[in-house]
Amino acid sequence: MAQVLRYVECPRDAWQGFRRFIPTEEKVAFLHQLLAAGFRHLDLTSFVSPKWVPQMADAEEVLAALPPPQGRTYLAIVANEKGLERALTAPNLTAIGYPFSLSETFQLKNTNRSREESWPLVKAMVEATEGRLGLVVYLSMAFGNPYGDPWSVEAVLEDIARLRELGVREIALADTYGIAEASRIGEVLEKAVARFGPEGLGAHLHSRPEGVLEKVEAVLGAGVLWLEGALAGVGGCPFAGDELVGNLPTEKVVPYLEGKGYATGIDLGALPQLAGEAARLKLLYG
Repeated sequence: MAQVLRYVECPRDAWQGFRRFIPTEEKVAFLHQLLAAGFRHLDLTSFVSPKWVPQMADAEEVLAALPPPQGRTYLAIVANEKGLERALTAPNLTAIGYPFSLSETFQLKNTNRSREESWPLVKAMVEATEGRLGLVVYLSMAFGNPYGDPWSVEAVLEDIARLRELGVREIALADTYGIAEASRIGEVLEKAVARFGPEGLGAHLHSRPEGVLEKVEAVLGAGVLWLEGALAGVGGCPFAGDELVGNLPTEKVVPYLEGKGYATGIDLGALPQLAGEAARLKLLYG
């Protein structure tokens, strides 16, 4: 029997940096296509100020236009208390995600608050979502950073331990800039699994095209069964400064996973058309 792997499709990550606003109806149509193709885990919007991420100004409208989740995950990124308030009353939402960086520089750049200021917010999110919404903390810069900020495997493990103590059950380690080699990814994930077990640990990786499958193998080799990506490899970190660094391309990764004996529940035959649609949206609005 095939081992079930949680694959998260991330249109939010793909779209958030587009220069032109994607009409709400186009977003909704694409999300409906994803659901029809069997995608069960979607990172689809964010509750942040339209001043900073204008692409996500229609978060509530997009969620309201979706079918009831019925066991699927509809996740939105939240970066502050105001976003949390919006998430708690949003239609159809099942989970929120908070970006928490091991890099002080990136935490300030990404959320306009320090790491130390972020811990109380995470605690508030745990308390506010209990029994209402799922909570994922994205531990960014988990495999190193380009800023020269302190980094070590032990520091990653310490942050995971502190998050677990606060009650965070789901943590995705992120290679935000796509700079980590597969060996580093494997090392960090293996040590995290050895200490905490694989349950509730995921990997959100960015990569140049030639490094994609090697990084996927590093994740699988560590025993992690939660991966994230985006069709056509669209998106990634807008600060990375390398146009070839993007999300893991779903149309390449999911068939590879299925070929290795992992079950994703996604219709492989639908992937070429969906990747084409993701590329079209980027051409029109990116």
